[in-house]
Amino acid sequence: MLQTPKGGAGHGIALTDSRLMSIGTVLNVLRDEFPEVTISKIRFLEAEGLIEPQRTPSGYRKFGPDDVERLAHVLRMQRDHYLPLKVIKEQLDALERGETITLPSPGRPGDGEDGRGGEGGDSPTVARVGRDELLAAAGVESPELDEWESYGLIVPLPDGGYDAEAVTVAELVMELGRFGIEPRHLRAMKAAADREAGLVDQVVAPLRRHRNPQTRAHAQARAKELAGLTVKLHGALVQTALGVRLP
Repeated sequence: MLQTPKGGAGHGIALTDSRLMSIGTVLNVLRDEFPEVTISKIRFLEAEGLIEPQRTPSGYRKFGPDDVERLAHVLRMQRDHYLPLKVIKEQLDALERGETITLPSPGRPGDGEDGRGGEGGDSPTVARVGRDELLAAAGVESPELDEWESYGLIVPLPDGGYDAEAVTVAELVMELGRFGIEPRHLRAMKAAADREAGLVDQVVAPLRRHRNPQTRAHAQARAKELAGLTVKLHGALVQTALGVRLP
């Protein structure tokens, strides 16, 4: 059972200061628990009505502790229970009305007893979603997903499912589409991401091949750290090239 979010230090979100925060500060607060979260993701969730930060007279977003805790709940529901955004909003609205809700067991569709998840091997369990779940989460029809796949933006797994990151990619492709950026325009981004991933893989490959299981586990942590740094550098370089600074 899930109780109404009250803010505070629960679930790894430490909020001891009630002052309003910028979107950049919120990003730093959430990154420990949600290293994949981005400013674009936060803006997308706002556009979808999941959060409603205050605005300064100049238009900058300002988040209070309740906003951050609600945002953390949204991200947990996506990560742990794989709920579509529409359902998440309904669940949180019910909590605000004082109702008690029941969430599905942690995990995502595709995790189960077919040998693809669980505790085998050195690799962590990979969260999988089916095609129908991905279409529902992204709010698109099958032809649109086919187009994204044709440009390599989303790649199905060998079993026909998708990893959890496909949901994030789909949401961001949809958000960029609101600005007239079409999937075909994103091929350069995909190519750049592949090159960055290749660079990270070169660095951690020797660790992954090591006989010591702890060293191989360290490779995963190192890859995650390097991926985060490349994302930050990429964002900074884009801002520098455009001569802008995100709020």
